[in-house]
Amino acid sequence: MKVPERLLQQLEIRAQRGILRQLTCPPAGLVDFSSNDYLGLAQSTQLAQLITEELDGIPAHGATGSRLLSGNSAYAEELETEIAAFHRAEAALLYTSGYAANCGFFSSVPQRGDTIFYDEASHASMKDGIKLSFAQSFPFRHNDLEDLKKKLARAQGDVYVAVESLYSMDGDFAPLTELAELCQEHGLYLVVDEAHSNGLYGPNGEGLMSALGLEDKVFARVMTFGKAVGCHGAAVVGAKELRQFLLNFSRPFVYTTALPLASLSAIKHAYRLFPQLSAARKQVQDLANYYQSLTRNEKPVFGLFSGKEAENASPIQAWQLPDPVALRALAQRIQQAGFDVRPVFSPTVPAGKERLRLVLHAFNTQAQVQELWNLLTL
Repeated sequence: MKVPERLLQQLEIRAQRGILRQLTCPPAGLVDFSSNDYLGLAQSTQLAQLITEELDGIPAHGATGSRLLSGNSAYAEELETEIAAFHRAEAALLYTSGYAANCGFFSSVPQRGDTIFYDEASHASMKDGIKLSFAQSFPFRHNDLEDLKKKLARAQGDVYVAVESLYSMDGDFAPLTELAELCQEHGLYLVVDEAHSNGLYGPNGEGLMSALGLEDKVFARVMTFGKAVGCHGAAVVGAKELRQFLLNFSRPFVYTTALPLASLSAIKHAYRLFPQLSAARKQVQDLANYYQSLTRNEKPVFGLFSGKEAENASPIQAWQLPDPVALRALAQRIQQAGFDVRPVFSPTVPAGKERLRLVLHAFNTQAQVQELWNLLTL
């Protein structure tokens, strides 16, 4: 069948620039420095056993419809209550993914005549949701509160400020304490995507907002389950009225088939394991601190912010190499040495800021981090 010429041209342009995306399966046995499975729950035999025991003999693979039709259950509602309590919020609403949660929130909650200010480094799911909103929107420079303050002069209606607690590409933290104070001072609604901090920070993994004691100063949090939670799905946590609004007006919730029981069970048991994983969280922090100690004399240190957030270390590190061909070659050399690392190209990151995105996990060791560093600096 004939393919439109414009599509072929766009593919060819990416191929010539060395940034054409392809699906690849990593060879078995590589040391994982790539996935978002920070605490190892995605490969946890303990979690798998808990799910198997609960679902033994129960058909759990289909939800049969959306939550508003046949897909709801007492199990799902009880899970939402448990998630909300864990994150010290009034209510939670489950979504099928973090992408759906961000699109669902931003496309429905900010209304025509309202304003959204969002960090320019925000995830694509936030930006896509904002594009679907009837509110006016303005980016502000990454982690630059002075730029945000200047742009507040454009605000009208209800004003939403959207950030990630931990940014997925650079691995740096939003200045959450200062942001929360600014939003309180000006009556703004703070929205925080905790995709990469959920499970990693706080005494039991409640997230960075809870670790900083800011739960009462945030309007909504997006808690994704595909990272440290080790399974699939997401939830928006906030006020009871926010939950009620979303299940009425959030199209990615209303018109999407619900998560099946198997997914709900995985989420529930992963959350119940979180309080037992303090040693795993400490291992991630220790490895991040160790990696940063190696980089200080060689490369700029990623993952730091000069506030209370800097008390935490980031599991996401970036090794920048703006030449796509050289970057791909470096990744292949390190993979051949036994380490799963992945290059990230434009447009996922700005052109000229291509990098290896290096992720540290509880199951990694200091010796592995040192060996990875040696390969990077050959």
